[in-house]
Amino acid sequence: MNLETLIRDVPDFPKKGIIFKDITPLIGSPDGLRETIETFRRRYERRGIQRVVAVESRGFIFGAALAYALGTGFVPVRKPGKLPAATLREEYALEYGTDAVEIHRDAIQPGEKILVIDDVLATGGTLAATCRLVRALGGEIIEVATLIELVFLNGRAKLGDLPYHTLIRVV
Repeated sequence: MNLETLIRDVPDFPKKGIIFKDITPLIGSPDGLRETIETFRRRYERRGIQRVVAVESRGFIFGAALAYALGTGFVPVRKPGKLPAATLREEYALEYGTDAVEIHRDAIQPGEKILVIDDVLATGGTLAATCRLVRALGGEIIEVATLIELVFLNGRAKLGDLPYHTLIRVV
């Protein structure tokens, strides 16, 4: 199945000049969603992953389903103020200003093997901040994965030497 055919381009969203990659047709397709999760599962099933860490909000769709398929725990990374227990916070730069993500302080034990997943790698700020949180808690990042990489934005550079995998590359 060609998953790319299930990604819809929405011009001028959220602002003029942006072509938004809409994943709702893919996740709305039973075959598309199943193929996506199975492709990731096959890649990671023998890698000893102990936790899947996913970024709010669309990353949760793939992260939770993949954690279930792998028989691992799921760890949400959220915007500030959304997690109820003690958190660790990491800020990252935006084009104009900063943003931040948080993780529960007890979500990862030192030495645990972690897969970090999100829907899209664009400029890389959110994923890089998430990886810093995982490392601060002592997690060993086995790989960072996304459904889509927007190659032209060079977000992979912010991941440094971390192993990275994507299913769809948009150049």
